[in-house]
Amino acid sequence: MMRADARRNYDRLVASARAAFAELGADAPLDDIAQRAGVGNATLYRHFPTRQALLEAVFHDHIDALCRRAGELMSAPSPGAALREWLSALIAQGSTERGLAASLLAALGEDGSSCRVAVFDAARGLLARAQEAGDVRPGVPVEQLFKLVNAIALVTETEPDAAGQATALLDLIFRGLTPRP
Repeated sequence: MMRADARRNYDRLVASARAAFAELGADAPLDDIAQRAGVGNATLYRHFPTRQALLEAVFHDHIDALCRRAGELMSAPSPGAALREWLSALIAQGSTERGLAASLLAALGEDGSSCRVAVFDAARGLLARAQEAGDVRPGVPVEQLFKLVNAIALVTETEPDAAGQATALLDLIFRGLTPRP
């Protein structure tokens, strides 16, 4: 269990990192994050020995929410619609603020990271179910689908009608994923 002062420092670092990543992207200088939080670099590195660890802490709640939603959608009557809904939520999560899509992508980019494992497992389950139902063509790798969806979040995050643009692009992807009769 963390001491109260250590917990405050941790929380300030995560809040400062969230703001810095939204403003400057995943490559925001760690020294600046420590300064924004009002702590020294040693405190930052004691809590987060790597940039990846900090990114994962920033997106922990987002990732948990996405994974919970995937679990709920596993019993939806239409597996294809469930996958689409979850991918739409992933896009929305990544494009809520400028720079968060790139930061979320960076948090999910490192093989073996807990965020990546959780999100890819959630996506694999929904994708497999949609493929088994015949809603999505077989052979679609979850990694490629994930890259396409993140690309949508990245290119639409600064659009005036980000949600509308994201929906149109996701529609286009699903037309390509749907097996032809």
